[in-house]
Parts: sequence; C-alpha cells; structure tokens
Amino acid sequence: MKNIVEIKNLCYSVSESAVFTKPTEKFILENISFSVQQGKIVGVAGESGSGKTTLAKIIAGILPPTSGTITFDLSDEWKNTTTKPVQILFQNSTDILNPLRNIDDILDEAIETRYRKNDMELKKNILEAVKVPEKLSHKKGFELSGGEQQRIALARILAVKPEILILDEPFSAQDPPSQLNLLNLLGAINKEYHITMLCISHNLKILRELCDEIIIIYKGKIVESGYVRDVLVNPKNAYTKFLLKAENYSLSYNEIQNELEDLRIE
Repeated sequence: MKNIVEIKNLCYSVSESAVFTKPTEKFILENISFSVQQGKIVGVAGESGSGKTTLAKIIAGILPPTSGTITFDLSDEWKNTTTKPVQILFQNSTDILNPLRNIDDILDEAIETRYRKNDMELKKNILEAVKVPEKLSHKKGFELSGGEQQRIALARILAVKPEILILDEPFSAQDPPSQLNLLNLLGAINKEYHITMLCISHNLKILRELCDEIIIIYKGKIVESGYVRDVLVNPKNAYTKFLLKAENYSLSYNEIQNELEDLRIE
C-alpha cells in the first residue's frame, strides 16, 4: 500500500517581539516527520496548544511550512480540477456552512465544482452515507441542529471526493451516544469512500476505537507514534503515559500539575 503523504523535517515558527527586545523565533512545530498510508485512519493527540491544528492547516495547504517538505502521491484526476484533494472538517461546522443558504444549493455547488455537472443521484447517495434525511436538504443551515450541521458539512466535503480528510476535534461537545454514532459513521465512510483520514482529538478513547495508527505531539514535537494497539497499550514516552493517566481520571489536580511540571523539566 502506498504512502499518500510523506512529511519530512516539517517546521513552523512565528516571530515574537516585545518592547526593547529583538524579535525571537518561536517554534509551533519542530522537525515533524511521518507518513500516512492510503486508506488508513491516523489519530493526532496532544494537549491544547501542542501544534495539532497548525499541522492540519499546513497539510491542507492553508498555512505554508517554515521549512521541511510535504509530498503527496495522489491520483491523476486532481490535475484538472480546482478543488483540493485535502479537506478539513472543522470543529465549528459554521466555518463550512453558510447558515443562510439552502442545503441543496450548498451540495449542488460542491458537486458542480468538482465534476462540472449536477448529479442528483450522487447527492442522494452522499446524504444517505452521512445518515441525513433527504428532506433536510431543503432547509437552511441555521435551521439545523449542531449534529445535523456537522453531517451536512461532512456531506459537502464528500461531494468533492477528497483523498485525505482531516477531522479537527469532531467529537468535542458531544454526548457519548452522539460520539458513538459519529465514530461508526466515520468508520463506514472510510471504508465506502476509501478516504484517508487524520483525526485530531484529545479523546484517546475515541482514537483507540477509530484509528489504525496514532501520533502523540507535545510542545510541537512528535514524542511517540505507531500502531494504536502498541502506543496506547504499552506507551514508551512519559507524556503518552501522562495522557493515559489523565484519561482514566487517576490523577488529582495537584498530581496533574506536578506531572506537567516534570515534563517541562525534561
């Protein structure tokens, strides 16, 4: 199976300046290297501010890297299209959906942009794939619930048939039944559409069930990666062990602060 994307020595930094001091370079991501096999689901975990979303934006072409390389091995069909082969499902679905537009129009526009034609059958199949009743397609974005908005946003992405789908905290602010439904839905879409997925989440329980492999990021660096069954069952890095302890609520607030302080010292 081929690697659909290979990342080597990726860095992203910003310039910080203060009064009476010279600008300094702050690294958000530092020497990130990994590859993703086509059709796999890879999880990306780490605390807020670790660089996960920045990494997603760079892979999607929203941000340019400061240094390093990203190499894609995509099918030839992307040579003659204006749509992008990498799409992001943002945590806030309103970043994708116009709340004042009719859902039918949103999906038709995406299909026409990708295929230069209207395809009612394709739209019907996509709505079925994301478990959205066809009657909802006649509503506007603001008339839908948060869960429905997320599924329509996912349908819009599927309409352009990306090769890589990045999911940015898709399970946040959801109750357990909703998380389970989305988990099953994403697994089914991965198999049906053969879409490679990168799932950013702080929820290790979800990543354990959804993903084939996982990458742990701490302070902009990859500290551990590999198959989920290896990393989350027998972690080697201290930060991965900390995340697992925190996940199981086996640490008090003071213990969490002490563990984080130890990690900063390391």
